[in-house]
Amino acid sequence: MDALLFSPIQIGPLTLKNRLTMAPLYLGYAGEGGTVSDLLLEHYRQMAASGVALVVVENATVDHPAGSGSHRTLRADSDANLPGLTRLAQTIKAQGALACLQLNHAGRFAGAAEQPVAPSAVETFGRLPKALESEEIGAITAKFADAARRACAAGFDMVELHGGTGYLLAQFVSPHTNRRGDAYGGSPVNRQRFPLEVVQAVRAAVDPVPVGYRFLADEWLPGGLTPAASTPFAAALEAAGIAYLSVMGGTYESFFLPEILARCRQDGYMVDLAAGVKKAVGIPVITAGRLAGGALAERVLRAGQADLIGLARVLWADPEWPAKARAGRDDAILHCDPDCGDTCTQLVMKGQPAFCVRWPRAKRQTLKALFV
Repeated sequence: MDALLFSPIQIGPLTLKNRLTMAPLYLGYAGEGGTVSDLLLEHYRQMAASGVALVVVENATVDHPAGSGSHRTLRADSDANLPGLTRLAQTIKAQGALACLQLNHAGRFAGAAEQPVAPSAVETFGRLPKALESEEIGAITAKFADAARRACAAGFDMVELHGGTGYLLAQFVSPHTNRRGDAYGGSPVNRQRFPLEVVQAVRAAVDPVPVGYRFLADEWLPGGLTPAASTPFAAALEAAGIAYLSVMGGTYESFFLPEILARCRQDGYMVDLAAGVKKAVGIPVITAGRLAGGALAERVLRAGQADLIGLARVLWADPEWPAKARAGRDDAILHCDPDCGDTCTQLVMKGQPAFCVRWPRAKRQTLKALFV
């Protein structure tokens, strides 16, 4: 039986050579001020050389500093960013992978902002964001469209809108963070209005370039977004012309809850979310979440739970994952260690570049030497 995992698939006008994608993963590798650094270029060169069909570059802000998660968040908000983004797209495509840039506004999680903005003034880790005025919402929509044009000018094959992790697009959809009483709040249809307007503006700016969406299916929070509420939104995104949905669960408010930490230790812990979304849409669905080997990924595809596999930390830990999976050598894959105390995340939270404790010492030293 031929492996479905290594068969081609179409996303809009583009053909992916296999069903493997690099899912977006923030590691703090950009230079201070969000520049494309040598470390970032080397990281994405390795990821693209791994054999995946599509590399999704993480979390490029459309509005700095108001929308930047940190001062090392990649930027796509100005033409000054264009030369670096062009080098990044060229680096990825030179290795035979398609390049996609994920566009984001962090909203209430904007660590670089003096006062973050959000749909509503809901306290966030001791900070109170400013509720956006309606005219400010329109201005942010325009910034998404401008950043998307910039990504295409840089040579990216696709763009992805970051509607996950509890960032601004997701904050509008969530009943936990959107408590507005105007046209952008209240009913589920009203809460979906802003992200759908962003989709419309971005598609108009870059058509026929495919536009994907990082999709938050479940916040894993009391009073938060649930699959029952998010699934109709998935259908609305498909109707709006989104090319694929990259499904995830959780936000910064739920990731470190004990029950979620336990869940995240399980292989394929977000597959059920993707499977639920796939039942509601006809566009390709990407699943991710500790997909530890090719055998598991193949089962997910053959069961119809997803169309593509997103590899984030597992690919970062071992860029040879695709080659080993193709050779039937899952036992040789260098796995992300769930017992390491989440060292890479702890480093990022301290403003330091992430490195995997499973890497050989020489590799860690080589990459650390590129950090500026």
